[in-house]
Amino acid sequence: MTNLYLDINVLQTVPPANLNRDDTGSPKTAVYGGAVRARVSSQSWKRAMRKYFKENGRLIATRTKKVPTILAAKLQELQPELTPDEAMAKSKQVLEKISIKKFDDNDDTKVLLAVSPGQLTKLAEYALNHDEAEWDKKAIKQILKGDQSLDLALFGRMVADDPELNVEATAQVAHALSTNEITPEFDYYTAIDDLKPDDSAGASMLGDIEYNSSTLYRYANVNVRELITDLGTEDALQGVIDFIKSFVLSMPTGKQNSFANKTLPSYVMIAVRPDTPVNLVSAFEAPIQAKAGYMVNSIKRLEKEYQNTLDFVEQPLTQVILTNETPMNDQHVENLTALLDQVAEVLKEAVENEDDNA
Repeated sequence: MTNLYLDINVLQTVPPANLNRDDTGSPKTAVYGGAVRARVSSQSWKRAMRKYFKENGRLIATRTKKVPTILAAKLQELQPELTPDEAMAKSKQVLEKISIKKFDDNDDTKVLLAVSPGQLTKLAEYALNHDEAEWDKKAIKQILKGDQSLDLALFGRMVADDPELNVEATAQVAHALSTNEITPEFDYYTAIDDLKPDDSAGASMLGDIEYNSSTLYRYANVNVRELITDLGTEDALQGVIDFIKSFVLSMPTGKQNSFANKTLPSYVMIAVRPDTPVNLVSAFEAPIQAKAGYMVNSIKRLEKEYQNTLDFVEQPLTQVILTNETPMNDQHVENLTALLDQVAEVLKEAVENEDDNA
């Protein structure tokens, strides 16, 4: 099976915001090219994408320490005569069979474990349809490797207690970085008690929130061939389209009630590549300087970097751009639906051509 990768490049302007905080409550940053940049971690944006999947009807995995509890509930659903204690005991015994043996006083595991709805159901069915003496460790592990939900196949799973349960991610999401250097700012706020006596002066509460504003460069890629291996051709190709849409339209919700910073991208570039994914962040090692905003020059720099990379890698199978600005070529579309349709057509053709030549 030949390589088939999809790159997503996004430029998005974000007004004053604190999308993703560090342990002190400050917006995360990074030094790149010797300049301080706004940063939004990949984990934060993947969380936003998983929420987008769920809100738009996609079944997603449950990532929780309460796997014994939800498995016990599924056991009782399939076999109602089980008491809660019996169901919990059986649930923990199944997990112990695959080396997940550490539980706290609330019957929670010590670490987070992601399980898809299909895996949970099949695990419960296996436990009920086989005597405990017949439980096979390899069979149970196989159940937890199959029936992957889209988010589990894309973002993977790590199980420290038993690496054989790990799921290799088929997508990579970069930390979003600002194309411009940022200056941290602080919002000093006060609040007044509505029932405070008229002759009483001063605020009843005060504090400050750190924020910044920036033009973010966001990048992600998908190994389409590996996703097909995990999900099957039809589900995988639809999954790639859902991945693009969620990446483009989702946003982390940190301090959103305070800043109402929900914006949309100004520029989206998709490339379908037969050789290797390419992150174009090198375009912004030297930060963009403000003249009349950052976006126009960020687009020019990104498109120049894209052209430069063609000296090193194969020509993409397709390159599609969605923007209200003037793009570098005629490979642009008018709206997101048209972009998704064109990418879907190219991916389907690439997969069908390989099947015909197999």
